[in-house]
Amino acid sequence: MQLEPSTLATINEWLNGNYDQTTKKGIQSLMDSESALELTDSFYRSLEFGTGGLRGIMGAGSNRINKYTIGTATQGLANYLLNKYPGEKIKVAIAHDSRNNSDYFAGITADVFSANGIYVYFFKALRPTPELSFAVRHLGCRSGVMLTASHNPKEYNGYKAYGADGGQFTSPDDTMVMDEVAKIKNIDEVKFDRNEAFIELIGEEIDQLYLNKITELSVSPEAIERQKALKIVYSPIHGTGITLVPKALEQFGFTNLTLVEEQSTPDGNFPTVVYPNPEEKEALTLALKKAKDIDADLVMATDPDADRVGIAVKNNEGEFVLLNGNQTGSLLINYLLTAWEEKGKLDGNQYIVKTIVTTNLIETIAKAKNVTYYNTLTGFKWIGQLMTSLEGKKTFIGGGEESYGYLIGELVRDKDAIVSCAFIAEMTAFYKDKGSSLYDALLDMYVEYGFYKEELVSITKKGKTGAEEIKAMMEKFRNNPPATLGGSKVATLKDYELGFETDLASGEKKQLELPVSDVLQFITEDGSIVSARPSGTEPKIKFYCSVNTPLKDKAAFKEINQKLADKIKSVMNDLAV
Repeated sequence: MQLEPSTLATINEWLNGNYDQTTKKGIQSLMDSESALELTDSFYRSLEFGTGGLRGIMGAGSNRINKYTIGTATQGLANYLLNKYPGEKIKVAIAHDSRNNSDYFAGITADVFSANGIYVYFFKALRPTPELSFAVRHLGCRSGVMLTASHNPKEYNGYKAYGADGGQFTSPDDTMVMDEVAKIKNIDEVKFDRNEAFIELIGEEIDQLYLNKITELSVSPEAIERQKALKIVYSPIHGTGITLVPKALEQFGFTNLTLVEEQSTPDGNFPTVVYPNPEEKEALTLALKKAKDIDADLVMATDPDADRVGIAVKNNEGEFVLLNGNQTGSLLINYLLTAWEEKGKLDGNQYIVKTIVTTNLIETIAKAKNVTYYNTLTGFKWIGQLMTSLEGKKTFIGGGEESYGYLIGELVRDKDAIVSCAFIAEMTAFYKDKGSSLYDALLDMYVEYGFYKEELVSITKKGKTGAEEIKAMMEKFRNNPPATLGGSKVATLKDYELGFETDLASGEKKQLELPVSDVLQFITEDGSIVSARPSGTEPKIKFYCSVNTPLKDKAAFKEINQKLADKIKSVMNDLAV
């Protein structure tokens, strides 16, 4: 059996170190059966904080989620906090989702923090990610941890680390935390001995405060009052959304909510779906059936940690259609800016935010409304960082990213499916009050601002060899950008890793203002955009394609939609991926 020396050395550390016997027996069994591939994937590296924190398959090994990798990450985070805030009573908040072992890993996290003399506010039962962000801010914590792997398959778990502003760590603090984790060379350096005196249980009191604050953000309560019987179908897909989404909708004033009962009980095995991901049509199968049965106005489903939401609406033929993240995000921004404008609340001091791979339709809307907009790197931590930098100077209305994550208001620093569900329902009521469906509002938006169509193509490359293949693909595109895409010449290359935007005709370069990130963008002469980036949380390389054209009237929607779909296919064929 051939194993790289560094991998074998790590395996021997685990076999001979202070690890439990069950873990050692499992590793020895893999050694005896000469399972080289599994051993390599489990031990060839240590899990690192990516764009979404720590995330991986559960099991034994340095590249797996287990008691020891969770403990090491927490000890590193504790060391960072103790160094950064010397002599201070440091407080942290911890929450977990419905995944298998999330409660156990949350307990390990609390053990290590408390053993280091750090005071822990511990949610006594599962809660959504955005509530954890809210709790960090409200309780004056210096950090927070959410145990979740978001929408990944059931084999995964993860660890999202938050800073004092309630947002995930960004530079330089993310590197400082990683450095502290990397300094831990022996599991004996991790303090696992829980100190109960440093742990306080929290729950319903934070729920109610959070819900009250969300309700204060409502822009169109009069429309809700007139449309309170709006028929809404909701599924938490076996996750944490069940704890707060129904309450939020009720507190906003909606009285006609139908739950998808088969998916309303939290369950880390996610028994009714292949993937607990609201981006997948299959995950909404039961919700769509329920919606058809009751002739619903709106369908919503949230992922296990309730930071992302997918929706479906009826088209003009009475069929339910899923909206993608770009469509929902654009509708939300358009609604918010329209409603604020109607109330006379836009005074030039407001702003909205999106990521660089999210539709430029949002930019177009903001420009038309004379509202400041910002682009950030992919990952909501960058939106959160920007919000924190502008806090008290400008007012954040809303923002989001194409991966079904949105935020309204400044209560948290992460994507928030609880507030998003409430506002998607409010938006539906707003348009229904004007005699329009949400689907018609979508088409009206395209007629007014242009028809933007996007598609995401993800290619999975697992393990060490997969990571190397993804790196090679990015290098190929970086060194040999395509000349044309979809019949249009590639005019501009934006390389966020090198930090330059290049005019491919003249060769002229100018510096990009955003932080360094392994992202490439190809922009054609006709305004099509393709962005390529390796995922920070999954073994994937992602290609985001956006094309656009005017839409003269709603009757032409189907024809233009097909033309844009064909164009996207042509673009992706030119990329040869």
